[in-house]
Amino acid sequence: MPIHILSDAVASQIAAGEVVERPASVVKELLENSLDAGASKITILIQQAGKQLIEVSDNGTGIPAGEVSLAVTRHATSKLASAADLFAIRTLGFRGEALASIASVSRSTLTTRTQTEETGSRLVVDGGDGGRLEHLAYPIGTTVRVENLFSNVPARLKFLKTDATERQQVHSLVTRYALAYARVQFTLMDDGKTVLQTSGRGDRREVLASLYGVDTARQMLEVVFDDGEFTIEGFTSPLALTRSNRREMTFFINGRWVQDTALNAALVQAYSGLLMVGRFPISVLFIQLPPEEVDVNVHPAKAEVRFCNSDRVFSAVQRAVRRAVMAYSPIPAIPPQKLWGTAAAQTGVTSSQAAGLDWQFAHEGGISGEGQSPISQAAQQAASIPDSLPAGSLPLLRLIGQIGATYLVAEGPDGLYLIDQHAAHERVLFEKLMEQRSTEVIMQPLLQPVTVQLASHQAASLADSLDALNSLGFLVEEFGGNAFRVRALPAVFSSSDPETLLRAVIEDIEEDESPMQTEIEARIASRVCKRAAIKGGTVMAQEEQLALLRDLEKCQSPRTCPHGRPTMIHLSVDLLERQFGRRGSR
Repeated sequence: MPIHILSDAVASQIAAGEVVERPASVVKELLENSLDAGASKITILIQQAGKQLIEVSDNGTGIPAGEVSLAVTRHATSKLASAADLFAIRTLGFRGEALASIASVSRSTLTTRTQTEETGSRLVVDGGDGGRLEHLAYPIGTTVRVENLFSNVPARLKFLKTDATERQQVHSLVTRYALAYARVQFTLMDDGKTVLQTSGRGDRREVLASLYGVDTARQMLEVVFDDGEFTIEGFTSPLALTRSNRREMTFFINGRWVQDTALNAALVQAYSGLLMVGRFPISVLFIQLPPEEVDVNVHPAKAEVRFCNSDRVFSAVQRAVRRAVMAYSPIPAIPPQKLWGTAAAQTGVTSSQAAGLDWQFAHEGGISGEGQSPISQAAQQAASIPDSLPAGSLPLLRLIGQIGATYLVAEGPDGLYLIDQHAAHERVLFEKLMEQRSTEVIMQPLLQPVTVQLASHQAASLADSLDALNSLGFLVEEFGGNAFRVRALPAVFSSSDPETLLRAVIEDIEEDESPMQTEIEARIASRVCKRAAIKGGTVMAQEEQLALLRDLEKCQSPRTCPHGRPTMIHLSVDLLERQFGRRGSR
């Protein structure tokens, strides 16, 4: 094919691919335009997760009638005049591509009016082809209506995720901007249902309460930092309030939501040594610094930035958050001997009792020969027993005890077993729950229903999973707004906290395109079981240890938890003898 110049239509669609990736990208660009226009009230409507309709209305300054047609032209902007302005950008938009890119892949209608005009203006652009400008009565402000997104590029539709995922992306985006611009009244409606509405009074903690609930908002710690040149303010969670992923770690640079790995690392480093591995804080931080100290023109979607002095920003974020966490959540020092003394006291087992535990197996059929200890018999049989048994098989085990308030020690005919009580209990709960689902689900009604308040994007995800939850034995119903009421739990979780279990379902919901209902149920079940399982550091009575061991023996896959982590470590008799020098290496 000879070299040629692309048509304007093809060039526009290529450019749109850089800016408009999904419905949330459209909402972001239109939302930022409304904020740049000084709007104090913004309403967002979406239908079918934004694929059928996205409409953003504001009461900002509007666009003069003579500039409406120019506004949907590529590289047309009112926010830059020269290249030098790129190094001192104070607005959210500046590239002049958003409206043109959106209009090239949809049917877009732009309706606007300024304060100095008596009538409004309307322009319809279908797939990049503009119509005639109309005049009509309209209040001051702008409304952009985007219909049938990607209708003229159907290949792009195939790369979108499920409606639930795309809806969650939109909700999460609007939620973050509502926090950053607390003096703006935001309303988000999804398929005719109001899922987010803020007052616009400027109280960010009030916005937090509307998003995460009053209890969570009350727990959030305030972060304040000012070195004279740039400031950091916002909120971060205490040590007791964490998530299993980084999705709730949010950063705004000069009012712009950005995704920066260095900022994420600084925040995680601030909690270093304070949180469990795999747990992350909820944080919303707003960083203000001179525009010339940050370059926002490094990504078409303006989602990434570069700092002139990244080390200084990293250090400031780390110190500001660490100071807030330590000020509100001092960590007491517990002497190891006190911890061990407490464990021994709670178990009620003295050293002499432990030494005198019965050597016989707890089950009939355990190995016990006349005049010979079980250990000796196990050693004799070690040669005929493989080091690793099939994944679905465990020998009969004899409980020895608990160490570190986290691991069970047991003896089998083929050696020693160290069992992680949390992972083992996860496996037991998971198989019990899935077995009930395949037969008859046993539900435990609650004496008093529990109401749980969620963020808007979390509520939307949970609403899509209610059928799967109910099939597992939960009775959860929508309770207005972003609240849900728990009326019953599966019987295997009857002693667990209902709110904790429900949050375990939604806190780490990932994009999942599994079409099978059974796969969705299994994924939810594994999350709930992880949260409900006995935690490491929990002292267990001897009867509880033995019951867990017996339940684990009955499992079909006892050697791993539902997430694939090992439940036990096996030390064969042969290995022990070699380690103690009783047998030479082979």
